[in-house]
Amino acid sequence: MTSTAPTSPPAARTVRELRAYGHVQRTVRDELRENLLAALRTGTDPWPGLHGFADTVLPQLERALLAGHDIVLLGERGQGKTRLLRTVAGLLDEWTPVIEGAELGEHPYDPITPESRRRAAELGEELPVAWRHRTERYAEKLATPDSSVADLIGDVDPMKVAEGRHLGDPETIHFGLIPRSHRGIVAINELPDLAERIQVAMLNVMEERDVQVRGYLLRLPLDVLVLASANPEDYTNRGRIITPLQDRFGAQIRTHYPVEIEDEVAVIRQESHLTADVPDHLIEVLARFTRALRGSPAVDQRSGVSARFAIAGAETLAAAALRRGALRGEDDPVARVVDLQATLEVLAGKVEFETGEEGREIEILTHLLRTATAETARHLFAGVDLGLLVQAFEEGLSIATGEAVTGPEFLDELPVLGESELYDTLADRAGATTKGHRAAAIELALEGLYLARRVAKESAGGETVYG
Repeated sequence: MTSTAPTSPPAARTVRELRAYGHVQRTVRDELRENLLAALRTGTDPWPGLHGFADTVLPQLERALLAGHDIVLLGERGQGKTRLLRTVAGLLDEWTPVIEGAELGEHPYDPITPESRRRAAELGEELPVAWRHRTERYAEKLATPDSSVADLIGDVDPMKVAEGRHLGDPETIHFGLIPRSHRGIVAINELPDLAERIQVAMLNVMEERDVQVRGYLLRLPLDVLVLASANPEDYTNRGRIITPLQDRFGAQIRTHYPVEIEDEVAVIRQESHLTADVPDHLIEVLARFTRALRGSPAVDQRSGVSARFAIAGAETLAAAALRRGALRGEDDPVARVVDLQATLEVLAGKVEFETGEEGREIEILTHLLRTATAETARHLFAGVDLGLLVQAFEEGLSIATGEAVTGPEFLDELPVLGESELYDTLADRAGATTKGHRAAAIELALEGLYLARRVAKESAGGETVYG
């Protein structure tokens, strides 16, 4: 499995030493199969960092790898397809031997190009061996309409011809990404974006495992696992996977967005790079906000609402808190409900709305964000009696907060509720241990009261007053 730091490669440096070392050649599919089975038997997680796929996508993926199939993942944007493809490489052996200097990284026991076969015949057991780490055996290509056959398969190298080789010499071929991934994994993102003629060029590589370049037919028994990702055709309309190529993928696996709110929260936490502290309840608000958008009839559900939407939201929340800390001299700023408004303008461009909703985008986002905030407050503070706060407001209390109000300043605005431990209860529910987190928890409770129409709120110029 993938470790935090690579170990040192074995010491064998020739074929003779490799045989003495006891190395046994395995195909890529055998490596993946045996290493996956070993992980499953020992209870090791083969898929670190993936959330929400345990009972759906991962069993299908494991069966496909055990069967030795090439795989295409189908799903909307931001469902973790690329991360899933990259994780497969963690099932390769950490180190594998290759013929030193060979263009295609061939196994020392099994040279496949004319040049490597010639060297193996000349040097025999003294053929030099190098070791390649599994991170070097995974290649990734983002398919674009301008991708060429040369990129993926290969082309005639004019420099090799200029060196004096005959044009018909197979050694004049400069190999593309797929042959160079021999004894490894090649992943093609957004496969439908490849022009159909490029997809046709992949047919022989995937089925017959040979390479055809400008009339050359070079029989190369390539050992390569092909993985691909694609958005559903009914959304992209930019292209399609041609039927013969689709038929050559042994498995098509449909991905999805996280089903459980806990998995959505875990993805946001894992993938976001936060420059300031964002409490868990605000991450939950963003997770519920994202899920509400995925169920809204106002949003084009064919495009999906990417996990990157909530990740960008969390990073914007942190940035808003960091900015406040810099302006007001707050050493450890913590994001609060008042910062949620700053995310709307940033996130509006990451959602595709139905055509009839033009001009209402911010209104729709604001409504769904309020709904998500109310749900989070109800979930976090269920069973907590907030009657004392409501009573204080009814007696004329007002509490000011805003983008420029620090956590300690907000706490100083709160009324004394006699001997009540309400504030402590709210802080405990949110796991608050600092003043900033305590302020964030109590502000969420106030916003929950407002959204439940138990108190009023006025907002203007970055300032908010509950009263």
